[in-house]
Amino acid sequence: MIPVTYYLILSAVLFLIGTTGVLIRRNAIIVLMGIELMLNGANLSFVAFAREFGMADGHIYVFLVITVAAAEVAIGLALVILLFRNRGTVNIDEVRSLRW
Repeated sequence: MIPVTYYLILSAVLFLIGTTGVLIRRNAIIVLMGIELMLNGANLSFVAFAREFGMADGHIYVFLVITVAAAEVAIGLALVILLFRNRGTVNIDEVRSLRW
């Protein structure tokens, strides 16, 4: 049986990779992927703790986070497409205001 520590280390690595992608990259699609990695890292830690303590609460939270992440991706990609159609770029630094 794999110890829960390994799952938590993998969760932290996923979260750090996502944080790095959000903070360093300026492409809106890469930022959305970084946010998804951060959410998946949190989900992995929820499941690891739920398995360790034998409770179903972690699985319920994961289901909630996956639902919110799906809505976030749908709205985020719609905004990226709208941004690209109107401005011709998905670079976050080149978009200074939300006014069209």
